[in-house]
Amino acid sequence: MNLFQSITSALDNALSKDPTAVIFGEDVSFGGVFRCTLGLRDKYGKDRVFNTPLCEQGIVGFGIGVAVTGATAIAEIQFADYIYPAFDQIVNEAAKYRYRSGNLFDCGSLTIRAPWGCVGHGALYHSQSPEAFFAHCPGLKVVVPRGPVEAKGLLLSCIEDKNPCIFFEPKILYRAAVEQVPVEPYYIPLSQAEVLQNGSDVTLVAWGTQVHVIKEVAVMAQEKLGVSCEVIDLKTILPWDAETICKSVAKTGRLLISHEAPITGGFASEISSTVQFSWQ
Repeated sequence: MNLFQSITSALDNALSKDPTAVIFGEDVSFGGVFRCTLGLRDKYGKDRVFNTPLCEQGIVGFGIGVAVTGATAIAEIQFADYIYPAFDQIVNEAAKYRYRSGNLFDCGSLTIRAPWGCVGHGALYHSQSPEAFFAHCPGLKVVVPRGPVEAKGLLLSCIEDKNPCIFFEPKILYRAAVEQVPVEPYYIPLSQAEVLQNGSDVTLVAWGTQVHVIKEVAVMAQEKLGVSCEVIDLKTILPWDAETICKSVAKTGRLLISHEAPITGGFASEISSTVQFSWQ
């Protein structure tokens, strides 16, 4: 499967396993812009896979309501760039629901999916990476996979996690690579970074599309400079795996972080400051 097919497979598994699960968003009943929900309405019916009005605040608000009743809500925002109208619902409602009710109520069964990152075209409204905005907010989990295998396992973990999750899907990778992805459901733990390559001279950290970039950099650094790179896929932005990163940097003594988002206030600064603080 490529990445978008692995997403479809995960959603198929979730709908099959959980009769309360519903998928909704702009054009999802037709398969969506990137075809991630293709065929699911025909298989599970229009009451479980359905289109919504073009209103992101309404999509997330509806999802919160569905999740509060105990059902499983899987909301799609057509592009991550358009998640901002729903920012208040996500940050002030979904993230705080459990805390504000003293754990009497929660909307933990809410997962928000959105295509994310650069794609080579689409300019300012279809190529943003807004993960750092949500990393500031306790009560959310934010996840970015690097490929088809991780996408399915991480998405299923988000759907079954008892906290509201935001799942950003690197759109440039939807059709870029094919991997052997099991048809059956499986789960990859959230908040656990993965060391993809051991090294001794420098730690390279990234998430999503940039993981593939730093893997290429690691090969070039070894071949041209004799530099041994430790390559780490962060996977989960919030809560992130500081232990794995700090342990690696303690060994290599150097850290390079690569991301697509703006430098100012980007999540790389959080990683950098945490690593430096751990050394003090």
